[in-house]
Amino acid sequence: MRLITSLIFWVALAVSAEPLMVEKQRFTLDSFTTANGQVITPVNIGWEAYGTLNSDKSNAILITHFFSGTSHAAGKYQANDTAPGYWDAIIGPGKAIDTNKFYVISSDTLVNANVFDKNVITTGPATVNPASGKPYGLSFPVVTIGDFVEVQKALLDSLGIKKLHAVIGPSMGSFQAIEWAVRYPDKVARLIPVIGSAYMDTYSAIKLQRWAYPILQDPSWHNGNYYDKGQPIQGLSTALAYITQDALHPDGFNPRYPAISTDTGLHQRIDALPLAWQQLLAQARLRAEKQDANHILYLVRASQLWRAGMGDNWQQALGRVKAKTLFLPASGDLLLPPALSKHSAAAMSAAGNQPQYAEIPGNFGHLDGVIGIAAVAQQISTFLN
Repeated sequence: MRLITSLIFWVALAVSAEPLMVEKQRFTLDSFTTANGQVITPVNIGWEAYGTLNSDKSNAILITHFFSGTSHAAGKYQANDTAPGYWDAIIGPGKAIDTNKFYVISSDTLVNANVFDKNVITTGPATVNPASGKPYGLSFPVVTIGDFVEVQKALLDSLGIKKLHAVIGPSMGSFQAIEWAVRYPDKVARLIPVIGSAYMDTYSAIKLQRWAYPILQDPSWHNGNYYDKGQPIQGLSTALAYITQDALHPDGFNPRYPAISTDTGLHQRIDALPLAWQQLLAQARLRAEKQDANHILYLVRASQLWRAGMGDNWQQALGRVKAKTLFLPASGDLLLPPALSKHSAAAMSAAGNQPQYAEIPGNFGHLDGVIGIAAVAQQISTFLN
């Protein structure tokens, strides 16, 4: 009963609180050298912040976002925005990540998927290469989770922030959060990987190849050189439809789409498309207006290459983590299932750091780490304080 009462309190608080008003800021590096030795000149990313940095700059929390997300983690840009940032339920005054106490920073990654969103600032394949005057396309270097972290570190260095109270991120954001704690163990006091893992196993990496395949097979992709012709919209939309389906548990997916049993057209024509697929694809087409096909490919590759420390032995790399750690997988996650978090936590324990572990309940699978995060608000609050 006490747990239920506490959960109701946190959900009510998240719903009733006035949204923060935030603005996007730009961070620029004159040049950046990637892990594979390629130089990008310049690099721009967007970032936003919530709360106030204290005098000794010791209250900063970094939020690292998921695959299709942006730095818009909380608040609104305009009062009439249809929705606040994706983790508004837990970021704000009096919430689990309390902006009365903490200065919360969130940044766009390199090659952010939503490059055509007016509130996203990111350098990637769709960016014009100053040397040629044309978009980079596939001449843009392969980038890694480690590269994302290094750009974030440069941002924090520019703000004079030398240590983080915590790094927290969902999904691909969990990869970045863990890499922060591995690379800079003295700079990260607390670590919360949400719906994530310290490594990408072969099964999961090949599952992500299914997201890339429709783009690579679309004739309109033109080997990545499509910017003067238009996006390979069919391939991109199909990829985004797969991403949506893979992020949902069947219990969350089935009620949202027409049942196959009522789809009469399927009985008449072999080339008829299920209504559920048509709806999923139509929704994906809308999202495709703000996203870029090459950027999706680069994020797939960055995720496929992920392992803590970016070396041959991710288990050994976890031995460098000093941060107090809380793993938060989603119980119904079929994309990055709890087993990956459990294996990661076990490897960390074997290396001498005893992490905490809890699961996010819900019916939406991987997406419970975003839309259902309020269910573990109290655990997050207690951990941070």
